Amino acid sequence: MNFELKTLSLAAAAAHKCDLLVVLVPEGFLPGSDVLSTMVEHALKQGDLEVKPGKLLQCYAPAGVAARRVVLLGCGAADAHAVRQAMQALSPSFKLPSVKRMALVFGTSAQRGAIGAAVRAVADGSYVYTATKTKAEPRALLRVTLGVPDAGAVQPEFATATAVAAGVEFAREWANRPANHATPTLVANAAKTLAKYPGVQCQVLGPTEVAKLGMGAFLAVAQGSDQPLRLVELRYNGAARTQAPVVLVGKGITFDTGGISLKPAAEMDEMKFDMGGAASVLGVFRALAELRPAINVVGLIPACENMPDGKAVKPGDVVTSMSGQTIEILNTDAEGRLVLCDALTYAARFKPAAVVDIATLTGACVVALGGLRSGLFASDDMLAAQLLSAGDAALDPCWRMPLDDEYAEGLKSNFADMANVAGRAGGSITAAKFLQRFVGDTPWAHLDIAGTAWKGGAAKGATGRPVGLLVHYLLERATVSTVKPKQKTRSRKSVA
Repeated sequence: MNFELKTLSLAAAAAHKCDLLVVLVPEGFLPGSDVLSTMVEHALKQGDLEVKPGKLLQCYAPAGVAARRVVLLGCGAADAHAVRQAMQALSPSFKLPSVKRMALVFGTSAQRGAIGAAVRAVADGSYVYTATKTKAEPRALLRVTLGVPDAGAVQPEFATATAVAAGVEFAREWANRPANHATPTLVANAAKTLAKYPGVQCQVLGPTEVAKLGMGAFLAVAQGSDQPLRLVELRYNGAARTQAPVVLVGKGITFDTGGISLKPAAEMDEMKFDMGGAASVLGVFRALAELRPAINVVGLIPACENMPDGKAVKPGDVVTSMSGQTIEILNTDAEGRLVLCDALTYAARFKPAAVVDIATLTGACVVALGGLRSGLFASDDMLAAQLLSAGDAALDPCWRMPLDDEYAEGLKSNFADMANVAGRAGGSITAAKFLQRFVGDTPWAHLDIAGTAWKGGAAKGATGRPVGLLVHYLLERATVSTVKPKQKTRSRKSVA
């Protein structure tokens, strides 16, 4: 699907040929003398249209308008939240077979974030999964025109929004695929396709190389599966080599049975989504390839399956991580932290400015935060603030959780340096405390996306989160790093 941005008044929008024309009507709408303004004005006066976000009035082939269908759509304050709410009410229209070209026109100047909200809503609402369906109808919507009073003023936001939409869709596509169509090898191949873009490089390590690195925790999780593990290393180089990179580490369990600590059968199919963290890293690099910001980023994806084979790791086994620390595996279903801990140790070789890991890690985080906000744990207050701000800007919010040292007491073991689980209480926090032991002094954050990476029930499918959050964080960091401080000037006395 292609997005384009145009300067369009409501008068010009009336002459724009498309299958569906959507006019966003804000609070305090000031009508002009054109046909669309007149329609809106009359509808508001008669009470047939409200400006409350999501309230709409549909018209078919109105006189003086080139579009076949017209929707007058209330958008309240016309900010990002209101526009998203309004567009979600219209989302069924984005999948209509007869709607191939759509125009979305703002009846007023777009507020900050509103363009991004509109683009993301259309992209999400029109997405269709087809990879493993023989008779699935592909996305019908091919072109979307965004009309605003001044296209130049919102061009940067539009570019970010379309790149994020592409990244989110890439992440959704790979997270949605069944495990036999998204094995560790296939996920690694997906990462390799990103290397076709300028500035992106990809390297993939297999079991032999991972064993030489001493990644005993990662190897332990993978040893019960016939599918060979893969350690994916993506690099985006947009700044000078001397600039320390941000490292993103995405949990890539392409299917999680729980291992010997077998999960209940109900909804186990959803464990194909356990590589949501890995998918988000792929999506971020897809967006970076479009935006080309002045920043260096490394993406690490430890990918494997967690299976209950006769070779599988057993409860009570002790393994040695890449860091040299030993781990007693009390529960084989707490495998995500085992693959992540070795990847976090591996990340240190890049001498990163910051490390952010992303993982569908704990059911406890779902209990705590539901499906609205991702859990954020951070060792650095500035990094936490940056990620919180980025999440708000991207409408991809997170919530900071505690990391008090006392939470790590439950990880003590009589037989190893630590256990891989503590008790039930504070489960998402104790998981984060486990990971913290492998990051040293580097500014580090952990995003637990177990509640936000996918939806169940009738709407079952991956969300692509937190691609938006991460892209906004990286763009803001790139902007700050390229701003040079002003040099102080000294006044000189003139010499006669």
